[in-house]
Amino acid sequence: MQVPSHVEYERPATLADALMLLANGEGEARPLAGGHSLIPMMKLRLARPELLVDINGLTELAYIRQDGDQLAIGALTRHAALLESALVYEHYPIFRDAEKVIADPIVRNWGTIGGSLCQADPSEDLSAAFAAAKATVVITSQGGSRTVTARELHVGPYETVVGVGELLTEVRLPIRVRTGSAYEKVERRVGDWSIVAVGAVLTLSADGAANTAANTAAIEQVGIGLTAVGAERFSAPEAEEYLVGKPATEEHFARAAAIAAEHTSPVSDQRGPADYKRHLAAELTIRALRHAASRARGES
Repeated sequence: MQVPSHVEYERPATLADALMLLANGEGEARPLAGGHSLIPMMKLRLARPELLVDINGLTELAYIRQDGDQLAIGALTRHAALLESALVYEHYPIFRDAEKVIADPIVRNWGTIGGSLCQADPSEDLSAAFAAAKATVVITSQGGSRTVTARELHVGPYETVVGVGELLTEVRLPIRVRTGSAYEKVERRVGDWSIVAVGAVLTLSADGAANTAANTAAIEQVGIGLTAVGAERFSAPEAEEYLVGKPATEEHFARAAAIAAEHTSPVSDQRGPADYKRHLAAELTIRALRHAASRARGES
């Protein structure tokens, strides 16, 4: 029988105290928020922190608000709050789409946005959604704050650029007009990890954006996020580059989807063979782009 590892526990009352504890831990301290990933990893001895810094008391990191031309989301915001936010849904319905298919209500009521992003699980839904939205994240330490893109945050499976003594404290999303977004997911059962999931955010040009019959509006900006298929940094930059400047038509969506699928690296496992996952990546990309364009035109 294994003897439980010794671990110290602290519950700081302020962000400054939390950052001090993380810095003094010299790499052996880990922040504890929802704990849905960290605690199982500790049980399996895949993580052996010497100090748990419980940040659940830092209510100043739990918020959703508009800040000028951006949405600001605190890292301690729960999944349920993101799902229920009318402000987020108004500008980014992709997150309600995604949150509806993340785990179950118990997990969504306690799991946090920052925890999900920092776990960097290769099959994680919000990482793909924020990659599609081209969000930025704020990383804070005792020395100050720095900002990186959501795509720069992830450097590999279960790896981020958040360093010793740092904490992801906020996610920011640009607010744009004539913009629609959507998230499509295939899973084995409700609340399961994705077999494949794709998110899309696109902005249409002003001329033709309201012409729902002709689909003449060109795509000014687009983001595509993929999860569970080995897409580098949860994104499809080659497909995005192809779409910019082109009309939002089924033909262009299909070609972009093929490009996105070509640049994935799925593996065969209990959720399905690699060729099936690559097929799904293409099909879900078309669906996400189609739905996002429809929302951008105000059709749904």
